[in-house]
Amino acid sequence: MTIDETQDAIIEEFSLFDDWLDKYNYIIELAKDLPKINDKFKTKENLINGCQSKVWLNADLEDNKILFSADSDAIITKGIISLLVKVYNNRAPKDIIDSEIYFIKKIGLEENLSPTRANGLLSMMKQIKLYALAYNSKIKN
Repeated sequence: MTIDETQDAIIEEFSLFDDWLDKYNYIIELAKDLPKINDKFKTKENLINGCQSKVWLNADLEDNKILFSADSDAIITKGIISLLVKVYNNRAPKDIIDSEIYFIKKIGLEENLSPTRANGLLSMMKQIKLYALAYNSKIKN
């Protein structure tokens, strides 16, 4: 499944819910399904700056694909990072760099987040792109 196909699947999943309370409940369920990050990655270096709650994001390059693991101390934020991990996990760095995220707007998440959570979301997406840029440069060398 490509990044766009994964985004389309997420949009389809969220279309099943009529109101934002149901969508938030689904995001909480996604948070519960996020694989637990190894505690050794819960470091200051893996904390995402710009998030009100604590969000850890780790990335490893294996077979020229980035494997992400993440966690948060806030359940909604953990659900949001789980959506991003779902879209970007096990992808080539160049695919991540070249991708455009549109599912956030299509599912209505953008306008249903508080300003601090919206800033956190942008910080998460920025960090994912930074990992992709860093690993992409390693592949080319």
